Amino acid sequence: MPFSLAPACRRVLVGAGCFVFTTMSLPAMADLPPIDARVETLLSRMTTAEKIGQVNLVSRGDPIDGQLERVRKGEIGLMLNVVEPGEVRAYQAAARQSRLGIPLVMGLDAITVFRIAMPHPLALAATWNPGLVEAATRAVAQETAANGVNWTFAPMVDLSRDPRWGRVVEGAGEDPVLASAMAAARVRGYRAGGLATAVKHFVGYGAPEAGRDYNGAAIPASELHDRYLPPFRAALDAGSETVMAAFNTVNGVPVSADRRLLTDLLRGRLGFKGFVTSDYNAIGELINHGVAADLAEATRKALLAGIDVDMEGAAYERHLEAEIAGGRVPIATLDEAVRRVLRVKFGMGLFDRPQPQMPPQPAEAEVRALARDAARQSLVLLKNERETLPLTPATRRIAVIGAWAENDYDQSWWGPAGLTRPATETLLSALRSRLATGQSLEYARGFGDGCGYEQGDVAGAVETARRADVVVMIAAEDCDISGEGTSRAYLGLTGAQQGLLTALAAAGKPLVLVVATARPLALTATEPFTAATLIGWYGGTEGRTAIAEALVGEITPSGKLPMSFPRSVGQIPISYDGLPTSRPPGNDRYTSRYIDEATTPLYPFGHGLSYARFDYANLVIKGSEMSTQSGQIEIAVTVSNTSQRAADEVVQLYVRQKVASRSRPVRQLKAFEKVRLEAGARRTVTFKLNSSDLGYHDDEGRLVIEPGPFDVFAGGSSTASLSGGFGLTGPLVIAEPR
Repeated sequence: MPFSLAPACRRVLVGAGCFVFTTMSLPAMADLPPIDARVETLLSRMTTAEKIGQVNLVSRGDPIDGQLERVRKGEIGLMLNVVEPGEVRAYQAAARQSRLGIPLVMGLDAITVFRIAMPHPLALAATWNPGLVEAATRAVAQETAANGVNWTFAPMVDLSRDPRWGRVVEGAGEDPVLASAMAAARVRGYRAGGLATAVKHFVGYGAPEAGRDYNGAAIPASELHDRYLPPFRAALDAGSETVMAAFNTVNGVPVSADRRLLTDLLRGRLGFKGFVTSDYNAIGELINHGVAADLAEATRKALLAGIDVDMEGAAYERHLEAEIAGGRVPIATLDEAVRRVLRVKFGMGLFDRPQPQMPPQPAEAEVRALARDAARQSLVLLKNERETLPLTPATRRIAVIGAWAENDYDQSWWGPAGLTRPATETLLSALRSRLATGQSLEYARGFGDGCGYEQGDVAGAVETARRADVVVMIAAEDCDISGEGTSRAYLGLTGAQQGLLTALAAAGKPLVLVVATARPLALTATEPFTAATLIGWYGGTEGRTAIAEALVGEITPSGKLPMSFPRSVGQIPISYDGLPTSRPPGNDRYTSRYIDEATTPLYPFGHGLSYARFDYANLVIKGSEMSTQSGQIEIAVTVSNTSQRAADEVVQLYVRQKVASRSRPVRQLKAFEKVRLEAGARRTVTFKLNSSDLGYHDDEGRLVIEPGPFDVFAGGSSTASLSGGFGLTGPLVIAEPR
């Protein structure tokens, strides 16, 4: 089942990506025959109880016999966590035996793994390669669809500037352009692999106060439209069939009860036609939010707001019929929710395929090769003093310190429980197999446990380090301290890891720190001791092998940060695209600064070093002006590989609107392209920007394209210094957001 990346797949202007597909994909709604008449015919035959069944999403029970009978009665319309093919067939057979024979949607958190684990979404975003991300996602979908699952609760496209929030691992970081590119790529990949998608969590879930999961968010309308909505627009434009609503409050109103967001904005302004599902038991949690006295009131408020489907909350099945009978919920509101569910089911082709579709599993070798490429391209080299990396054959004695080096866990907590995963190579074994003649590797565990919480034989580890030419310490944010419900107040190395690093530095040998993490960390305390730092993220099945390849120079790291690494938790929230202040940071006391820390991140958005060297020159802006009315401008920059090593580089283009009616960000990413340059080669990369790319939203959510001067910056990170400028001319343009 081959797949291949087209050359242009590395190029992104407004979230574009490409992929050469060779297998079945879900049909686009526009490609299907009109289905509205079929929906209406079916709806007219349904009882109220059967309608309620269609908006009831429940998890697999054990034993399943009782649930099968409920499906036969039409009491369940959607399932989650049914992954064994025989059980999928049994549930779908029960659905066919119901009075109306309406098939089930079978959902799963197929995020980046079913069997073979791809790097986590934040790591995938670090590749800055939407075509690769699309291919990796497609492979996950194929593995999942082969077991009869047809719907995934992904992608998560919540933007976040706060790494204390554990779920940053599921997103694409802090920037709307990069996040939009990844959102579209992942939706296309899932759908090409045979899964419908549920883009989540609409909207603002990634901005919880204090970084604490499920906490409320305060987001001005202009920021909502400029920052948080673009990835959702991109996902919907790419064909996402469904949307999952957020748990949290936005501006004081729980999203699950906010008609302004779910109906007026999502369905009205954004034109979404699919169905909206709650998150797990989110309807019942309206009671905790203090906007519903009981589950009946929560049921009423959720449905009227625009929650079509109740996920594992039993709210609709318990109370909706009584709410309708009592006149508190119009039957027309339920009918509209059922229409949307049925339309998605027809659109997925479920009615036209009586048996569950279980395409062949993709070849394991090909999926693993793709997982290896994704892991390789996700690696971010933060620092590399005195060219400590890569480790060449001249490095005779290598010390590897840290229990994580012998860990073979694939670092993915998603995917079906109990499923046997393919073997994952340990970093220790991957490095040993790559030693050159005359090289030696000595290992010391260093910790009393596999997670680095407990101190182990530190003295022995230090002695091992003293005998080496270079020391590689492996640190990990592992063992249940990332993902949902894992907000952190401190972002340094956990447990005994910082203490071991400090002790190893006393050996006086060059120290390489490899960090497996699911979020940006505040690594300020490690900086004085390390010669090189490599971020390995959670790399999945092939992640440790990819790290070993990078350490010995078989590959060159090419990843770039999708999210800023702060110096201190006190800087958070932090992002590269903040607004200017009346008194920019400076040495004077009365400027916008900290008295005890710099204002800049430790490592900025877009940063990532290479073993190669790249120079940027010849920024050419073709035309000094463009019109606010459908104008376009072309910007070119030449990048040269001045080293003796072929490598990839992410060329990044930023703009700043210098003068406007409201304060505009100091920089904004507008385009990027990942290019391959052979040793000594140069290439001119050209971007085209439309006037609409330069607009912003006002407090009414209207798109404003305002004439004025713009600065342009091009380079390898958000701190790019090569600059130029142009003018946006013509009348002020104000338009309703699409």
